[in-house]
Amino acid sequence: MPFDLVLDHALVPELSDRPLSIAVENGLIAAIGADIGSGRVHEDAGGRLVLPGFVDSHIHLDKSCILDRCRAEGSLAEAIAEVGRLKADFDEADIHARAEATLQKAILQGTTRMRTHAEIDTRIGLRGFHALQRLKRDYAFAIDLEICVFPQEGLTNDPGAEDLLVKACMEGADLVGGCPYTDTDPDEQIARIFAIARRFDLDVDFHLDFDLDPSWTHLDAVIAATEANGWQGRVAVGHVTKLSAMPRARVADYAARLARAGVAVTVLPATDLFLMGRGREGDAPRGVAPAHLLAGAGVTCSLATNNVMNPFTPFGDCSLNRMANLYANIAQLGRKAEMALCLDMVTRQAARLMRCEGYGIAIGNPADLVVIDAVSPAHAVAEIAPVVMGFKRGVKTFERPLARLIRPLAEAPSAVR
Repeated sequence: MPFDLVLDHALVPELSDRPLSIAVENGLIAAIGADIGSGRVHEDAGGRLVLPGFVDSHIHLDKSCILDRCRAEGSLAEAIAEVGRLKADFDEADIHARAEATLQKAILQGTTRMRTHAEIDTRIGLRGFHALQRLKRDYAFAIDLEICVFPQEGLTNDPGAEDLLVKACMEGADLVGGCPYTDTDPDEQIARIFAIARRFDLDVDFHLDFDLDPSWTHLDAVIAATEANGWQGRVAVGHVTKLSAMPRARVADYAARLARAGVAVTVLPATDLFLMGRGREGDAPRGVAPAHLLAGAGVTCSLATNNVMNPFTPFGDCSLNRMANLYANIAQLGRKAEMALCLDMVTRQAARLMRCEGYGIAIGNPADLVVIDAVSPAHAVAEIAPVVMGFKRGVKTFERPLARLIRPLAEAPSAVR
């Protein structure tokens, strides 16, 4: 019997240095090899790199695409205040429309799994959360979307926000997050977030240490709470830009502690680079945490989008390959293995951070496949190679024709002499 789909001439470097065929049956990878038989549908990867999809471990779909409504963009405090001013007037339809446009961009850039944060507070209520729940259902054919609810404006200083967080968890939030640096009592917020996580058996994802002052940090409290609650392997922290301002020895100490506690780290290169180091007239720091050093010490690390077209990040096309390239530039990583690591942090490591089941090109796993116009992971990052086509559970969800040079009919390439 023929397979449902056979993707021919797929380059999967971890399996072979030669192109293979990947067969799909009932949405799962059924066979991988050089001669695996026929399929009802055949697609040709053309000897290009095939990945199990990009994984965006940290994005804010609910506040994307609002740049045209903003009066200012600048510091982190200004960005939070500007969104706070606007979101009281967001309705569910508006959030859904903006988030949908951004989600479609991500899918067309090869993202097959995503964690979106949803702001929960007394200004927005559950409107953003409900809009994202609709998107999760509507786009399940193309992407696995999980929703992390969190209090952007603080928790202990916003009476009613905690009840809303609990309500969202009761209504099916996938995990709960925090933002201690906006709270009047950061340690209490951390404790309450873990209490909610324990009550609903949810993973935790914190926005953390988003400045360049290394004299204080909330990272110690999160590591301690992770270990005290037995939540090792279930906690992630995003930004942690303070790490970029610390001496290497101190970073190494935190890396060892993070690895031991099973706390993963997401670095947001575009936002962190845009917001950090403002006010410096010269010698401005990059302000991006050294994900490659943390990963080298055994910390699960990802690179992610964070924001698109808003005052936190007034640009973005949802390309995680572009984000990997941006990080490689910021961190001055140019060796093949280093660039491959950058790609790993938007694929396998990001999937590990999100505890994605069945991720990877292996028999029995979901047939989530993305074809990249590259011949190696390093090449893909170096050239920000375009995505050619993608499949979700063996069903083709998008394709993008490659650019083609068109010469005038009367003109031919010069002959080689």
